[in-house]
Order: sequence, then structure tokens, then C-alpha cells
Amino acid sequence: MTTRSFNRRTLIMGGGSTLMAGMLAGCATGPAKLAVAPAPKGPVLALPPLRASIDRITQITVCTRPFRPQGPRIERVAFGDKALVHHYGHGGAGWSLSWGSAAIATDLAMQTGAHDIAVIGCGAIGLTMALQLQRAGARVTIYARDLPPATRSSLATGVWSPESRLALEQHVTPEFKAQWAGMARASFDRYQTLLGLPGTPIEWIDTHNLFTNAPPVPDDRPAFAHGLTREMAPELRAPRITYAAGNHPFGDREVLTTSGLMFNIAAYSDYLLSGFLSLGGRIEVRDFHSAAELSALPQKTLVNCTGYGAKALFGDDTLVPVRGQLARMIPDGDIRYGLYFNQTSFVPRRDGWVFQVTGANEYYGFGIDDPTPDRAEAERAVTTIAGLFAGGVA
Repeated sequence: MTTRSFNRRTLIMGGGSTLMAGMLAGCATGPAKLAVAPAPKGPVLALPPLRASIDRITQITVCTRPFRPQGPRIERVAFGDKALVHHYGHGGAGWSLSWGSAAIATDLAMQTGAHDIAVIGCGAIGLTMALQLQRAGARVTIYARDLPPATRSSLATGVWSPESRLALEQHVTPEFKAQWAGMARASFDRYQTLLGLPGTPIEWIDTHNLFTNAPPVPDDRPAFAHGLTREMAPELRAPRITYAAGNHPFGDREVLTTSGLMFNIAAYSDYLLSGFLSLGGRIEVRDFHSAAELSALPQKTLVNCTGYGAKALFGDDTLVPVRGQLARMIPDGDIRYGLYFNQTSFVPRRDGWVFQVTGANEYYGFGIDDPTPDRAEAERAVTTIAGLFAGGVA
């Protein structure tokens, strides 16, 4: 480039600078511009931060999941001069599978020809079972020691988890898988009819899973059933979006976002209970200390929905308690997303946010039947999630 042509160009571009200045500027064609970061590649995740701290914990609750290695017990047996339908042992999948498993148990109960049926237990399974029986034309009386919110299932996490601690892999036969798929589909379809109701008993949320680089914890114990949705009912798998590092507020890691159903258990329990009573259902508060006491009930067909209580009431020693603890917190703002990070989950339920240490695998809490709240565990759950919004991602 000649001196004349260079000066002509700088004048045309409005630089008005000397030749030396133009040379020092590396043949700049105009005023210096600030560097602009390139646009992120792929989807971008923007989230309102959580106001989470241990001083906002309102309650610490503990539940005992009723796990059976063989999976839920749904069968009819003779019980003296009565017919007894067992319907319990769903592990961590009770709320999720309740409508589908209740449909199977309802068929077993109605096949006896009875139209006056007793349901023992008033948790998630008992209430759903009672409603299914009513819709099949039965008169139903619930007998239970505890009513919501004092039932064990009222203390559940409250998310759609149809495979959670359902059975050990060694007991999952092709017949088991087919039955599970039917229960999962029937339950999922019913939950779609409950969206948008007053009180929001059921809703969709996105959960953002933050992956860590920690190696898996070795465990030589039997494996739980996994992959049932992927194998048997792939249409029920949640939509997934992956966010690359830099496209989300959680540091240098990949984030996998899934959509799923959430149960606001207080509102959902009220929906079930109100529906049962509106259809003429009766509830009698009674504490049974042995199975023999059930013989005095006037109904000839009984449905046992006692969950973990079946271990003592019916001597089912296959039942194993799996302890789960929630730190409940005051909801703040319109937070409609969940989080999972470092073996800890956050669920934004409208009846109180819940934070939970889930452990390295599904054996966390296995065999522990201790309802005593652990304050240190609760605080660890809260601070793990709160640290995501305070530069604490590790």
C-alpha cells in the first residue's frame, strides 16, 4: 500500500490520523472497538437464584419406604371366610404407580363379587385404591390409624419416580416388566387429567442435573431394577436438554435438564380424600395390632394397603425399610425448577421446598427404620444446593 493510498483511506474512514499513528494501529480502519464475546453455541439456561439457607428450614421429616426385593405385592388370598387383597410394597414408587397398581388390585377385589369393601390404610396407595374401587361401583370404608398428613407417604419426596427402589434386578422377570409398564402408563395417563386443578396437586417442572467428576462408589450388593422406562415404556421418558459449560449459571460443567411430574402432596392428598368422601366413602379411625383383628370387620373383601405396616401386621419379613429425610423450607418466589447436585436434590413443591441427601446409590438409608430427624444431614442438603448460587460449585 502506498503512502498516498493509505492517507486517502484514513481520511475517507474519518480517522484523520497521521501515517505513523495509522501504522502503529496496525492499519486500523476506524476507531478501536471493544471486544465482543462470541455468542454461545447451543441452548442457554437462565434461572432465578434460590433464597435458601439453614435459618429458613421449617421442619425436618423422615419417612420409611416399604421396599420388597420382589417388588410390590398385588395378589388375592383367602383369609378365613373373607378374601384379602394385598396391595403394598412399592418402595419409592408408591405415588408414581398408585393408579396403575390400584387398577390391578381393584380387578382382584371386584372379582370376588363383593360390593362392600374395606381398605386398610389411608396413605397414597390406600386412598387411590379406595377411589378406584368406588369408580368400579363398590361401597368403600377405609380403616386406618393415621390419616393425611400423618401417614408415611405424606412425607415422600413428591416426584414422578416409577422405578425408584421398586425391586431388585434379580427378581425382575419379563412378566414383572410387562406389569410395571402397564402400571406406569395407566398412572401417567391419569396424572395428565389432574394438571391445572385448583391447588395444583400435580404439575410439570424441569430438573437440572449437575454432573460431578467423582468416580462411582463401588458396591457389591445386588442391583436395583433400572432402565425399565427406557426398555418397556420409552414414550414416558422425560424430554432432555443438555447445556454446555458457559451456557448456564453453574460453572464449568455439563448440565442435563429433564422434565417430570411433581406432586404437591398436601394438595394432592386433599384432592384424593375429598374425592373419596364426595363419592360416599366412609373413614373409621382404628388401630389394628394383629391380622386376626381384621376378621371382625363386617366386609367380606378386604384390601391391605398398609405399606411398611404390613411387616408387623401380616408378618411380611421380606419388607425392608429405606429411610428418607426431607428438610422442608419456606417457599420464596416463583421458583419452578428442581436441582440435583452432589448426591443432593431440591424439589420446589408449593407446600414447602424440600432438600434431600439422596446418597451415592439407592442403598442410601437401606435397612434403617429410625424416624429421628438428623439436623446435620438436613443442613448439609440445604448448604449443598445453596452453594450453587454462591460460587460454591465444585
